[in-house]
Amino acid sequence: MRITYIHQYFKTPGMPGGTRSYEFARRLVERGHEVHVITSEQSGGRARVSTESGIVVHWLPVPYDNAMSYRRRIWAFLGFVGHAAVEAGRRQHDLVFATSTPLTVAIPAVYAALRRRVPMVFEVRDLWPEVPIAMGALRSPAARWAAGRLEAWAYRRSAHVIALSQGMAASIRGRFPGVPVTVVPNGSDRALFAGPGAAEAGAALRRDTPWLQDRPMVLYAGTLGAVNGVDYLVRVAARLAETDPDVRIVILGDGKMREPIRRLAADLGVLDRNLFLLGPVAKTEVVAFYAACDLATGLTINLPQLGSDASNKLFDAFAAGRPVAVNHGGWIAELIASTGAGLILPPDDHAGAAAAVAAFVRDRAATTAAREVASALARDRFDRDLLFEDFERVLTAAVAPVSVEARR
Repeated sequence: MRITYIHQYFKTPGMPGGTRSYEFARRLVERGHEVHVITSEQSGGRARVSTESGIVVHWLPVPYDNAMSYRRRIWAFLGFVGHAAVEAGRRQHDLVFATSTPLTVAIPAVYAALRRRVPMVFEVRDLWPEVPIAMGALRSPAARWAAGRLEAWAYRRSAHVIALSQGMAASIRGRFPGVPVTVVPNGSDRALFAGPGAAEAGAALRRDTPWLQDRPMVLYAGTLGAVNGVDYLVRVAARLAETDPDVRIVILGDGKMREPIRRLAADLGVLDRNLFLLGPVAKTEVVAFYAACDLATGLTINLPQLGSDASNKLFDAFAAGRPVAVNHGGWIAELIASTGAGLILPPDDHAGAAAAVAAFVRDRAATTAAREVASALARDRFDRDLLFEDFERVLTAAVAPVSVEARR
């Protein structure tokens, strides 16, 4: 197939951030498909084209940063719509695939699909507009109405929808019963995180970091946005400073809330004491941090709409064979509870969370058992190669009816 793949935030392993699109796209190329990715040059540089592991990537000059205000982010979304529609519209393809967020990527995808009379498959990474409405990003009735209409239009124009969690799929099926939905969760890149060099990289990180050495380490690696609520971990660190100050909290990333998090950590007296706020690193470099940690975390603010969270950081932890702690409900929390792959922390009780974390990382038997479960989940349920088979099957099935009609 000739596939146009639209993802505003496409990342390669040499960049900070999730690489789901890169991993699936390169596997499509290995299977003999031709893949053109349309994405944004978020630093605002010039438009360019590069080839990444056989994927032809079209970088469009649309600046974006998580630290932008909601208004500026909306303008970035709309700017990408215009540029991507032009680029995608000129391509000859058999299928258009678009992955959110934002939901607005559906606009150039539908346009390009209609222009060439080919199917469009839409991937849902977050429940838009439910989450932005709950966060207060869409306040006016007109904005909410428009977002709801865009969502309905995107789903109904899709030959198939891919959801990243069962919760997302259930929401879509409940509101749009005629739309076919398949769940393809985020995946674990075991070759990267459990490869022969991972353990050595983790050991070197511990050895070369004076404030870490052989102390227990709790890791958050990801975006520092409003929805992530990483200040929770700062408040847990403040409690740990009183009860078990040798436990190290490491926050790795960037985003809108980085400076408020730094200020809070300084005000609570934990910054560079038992909490260390580091910058974002490339996917290949984050391997050492997962290999070195005793517990990885996935956090959100306390909103029920975020229970379907399925962020890549959790699956990176599984790939590394590391236990996971979350402070929200939903399917990941249910998975942890049913398998013993980590901890479920109370969202509004920082003292209780600190006590649970300290007890867990100090319990060698508990952490060893949870590591074994995490590794098994990565191998048996979330291995990227296994999930790719489902992903490619959806794309092939979407094109098949069109191919049959064309032959007639």
